[in-house]
Amino acid sequence: MYVIGVDYGTDSVRALLINAETGEEIASEVHWYKRWKKGLYCNAAINRFRQHPLDHIEGLEATIKAVVKKSNLDPDLIKGISIDTTGSSPLPVTKEGIPLALNKGFEENPNAMMVLWKDHTAIKEANEINELAANWGGEDYTKYEGGIYSSEWFWAKILHIAREDDEVKNAAYSWMEHCDYMTFLLSDVKNLEDFRRSRCAAGHKAMWHEDWGGLPPKEFLEKLDPYLAQLRDHLYEETYTSNIPAGKLNKEWAAKLGLTTDTIIGVGTFDAHSGAVGAKIDEHTLVRVMGTSTCDIIVSSKEVVEDNTVKGICGQVDGSVIPGYIGLEAGQSAFGDLLAWFKNVISWPVENLVMKSSVLSDDQKEALYSEIESKFIKELSAQAEKIPLSESIPTALDWINGRRTPDANQELKSAMSNLSLGTKAPHIFKALVNAICFGSKKIVDRFEEEGIKINSVIGIGGVARKSPFIMQTLANVLNRPIKVARSDQAPALGAAVYAAVVAGLYPNVIEASKKIGSNFEAEYLPAPEEVEVYKSLIESYDALSNFVETITNQKTKVNEFQL
Repeated sequence: MYVIGVDYGTDSVRALLINAETGEEIASEVHWYKRWKKGLYCNAAINRFRQHPLDHIEGLEATIKAVVKKSNLDPDLIKGISIDTTGSSPLPVTKEGIPLALNKGFEENPNAMMVLWKDHTAIKEANEINELAANWGGEDYTKYEGGIYSSEWFWAKILHIAREDDEVKNAAYSWMEHCDYMTFLLSDVKNLEDFRRSRCAAGHKAMWHEDWGGLPPKEFLEKLDPYLAQLRDHLYEETYTSNIPAGKLNKEWAAKLGLTTDTIIGVGTFDAHSGAVGAKIDEHTLVRVMGTSTCDIIVSSKEVVEDNTVKGICGQVDGSVIPGYIGLEAGQSAFGDLLAWFKNVISWPVENLVMKSSVLSDDQKEALYSEIESKFIKELSAQAEKIPLSESIPTALDWINGRRTPDANQELKSAMSNLSLGTKAPHIFKALVNAICFGSKKIVDRFEEEGIKINSVIGIGGVARKSPFIMQTLANVLNRPIKVARSDQAPALGAAVYAAVVAGLYPNVIEASKKIGSNFEAEYLPAPEEVEVYKSLIESYDALSNFVETITNQKTKVNEFQL
């Protein structure tokens, strides 16, 4: 028997077809979003990042069709499909569940598209939600989401769009998280009211919780904006964990994909949570999904967490990772993105002088550019690794895209200190690597301060597999061994684990994960002499953090006073 896991990342979608009995990878396929690649509908200067749903719909068809064709399997043997996506990435839809961007008049409107996880245009709205939650005199609906609502999340983004664009507000019947929409597209359940929404998405990003019977009540939402109270009637009450079927593959998509309508579709989830399952997460194990940003996932028994709320994280939700356990999420708004930013900065002469030179032919330019691309980060890492920790290294912050955890604040910016005439590109690169590792340490510290014990760390994703320098630095900073999952596609593998459970091939997620989850290919052990040096270096990170946060808060207060 076989299952398919589909993983939607920031730049691409990948499908993975595996043997559900052995975990053997039979076929995989990646599709890059063509509109996103062109930079359409985005404006980094104002932190606006939108994606057209056609990028995702085309990718779904292309990747699943490809793995089915490559495998040459009897379609009857492919028993289940589950999908994970980025989040919180909501999009407006019609009453029929059709994305607004697919309707006439909205095809090129960024506000009618998916609001990507990294979009921070809703900072003002997030601040309003936090102010109201703390002071309205009723339940604090942010308490299970770390006590701070983020501009990266569901309600803040919707409120921002509703205020900015009346046409979208009036035309949108409902809003769906990315993972819910893609699952709905495949499912034979075509009534939005009956469709099973993701517990993971709702609990971590939309303030859904059993304690208050679902989403925040209309009386709370109405104080933010009457539109949100009206919208609540078109959303959902119940949510479902990803071991539950969302339906069967509908006829239209069965025909497109070359599959049968007997294929079971699982309830959707977020990529980091799925990746943790693909990496065989267990209690007291922190799984770090390391890509453009990070998501840090840990599961804990209900007996350990009890009624405690962990401050400053991205939520604690019953069953969001493994049913029966509390899933806790944290993360950094930029990890690989910080290094990519630096690469883009120092690539300016290449792109604007070398690539426009009249001295070189077009073929020479392309060959040179390809060579630089392939060696860029690798060479910087090699040179940075050679710099002794005793040498003067700048101190940097990892807040290039704001701070997700601990204590979300998307108004914060990155900064750097201790620059000198002796500072070269590898020194700055080393400082940035230190910064992303120090940010990681702050997350680990917060979990443990709040009583969530961490015995081991697992790294998954491109950074974990491709950068021994970063992983060794992280092991030294955390002072913990770090195992690296072997799979290139741990989130897709996790989605396949869920698919195997919803298809009835395994009794639960734990058993399926143990059988078909990823093994490990490397382990990084902390070097005691470097651990001590990093303890002193993080003090400089703390000092710079405190300074930047102080002046940011002062600036915010001045702006509020002027308004």
